[in-house]
Amino acid sequence: MRRALALAEAAAVAGEVPVGAVVVRDGEVIGEGGNAPRRLNDPTAHAEMLAIRAAAERIGGDRLQDCELWVTLEPCAMCAGAIALARISRLYYAAPDPKGGGVEHGARVFAQPTCHHRPEVYAGMGEADAAALLRSFFSAKR
Repeated sequence: MRRALALAEAAAVAGEVPVGAVVVRDGEVIGEGGNAPRRLNDPTAHAEMLAIRAAAERIGGDRLQDCELWVTLEPCAMCAGAIALARISRLYYAAPDPKGGGVEHGARVFAQPTCHHRPEVYAGMGEADAAALLRSFFSAKR
């Protein structure tokens, strides 16, 4: 989670919402990303999407079934859908997102009967640090 938090901090410095994500397989980071929708002019350039894309490229396949995703904020519905499609085994996220989350809030993608893969989900890892980073970022914007 420390690496994901560092990526979130870098995203904040770049003016992006501070979210970072890393994909880990066998204890090794194989993909990572920080939020970059504004920088890349791409609404899908969420930290999770960038990390998943990098991991899939690195392993040369679209299935990440032996991988974990560590992210600083509860994934949105789009990212939760990508997590399911990638067959990621475990999802660890720091801060909940009551407004935009898609895992334990909002759409609850993994709870839908049409979701064919449900990762193990662990919430709250590094929550205080991630939440503080988000609060600081948005208070500076207001």
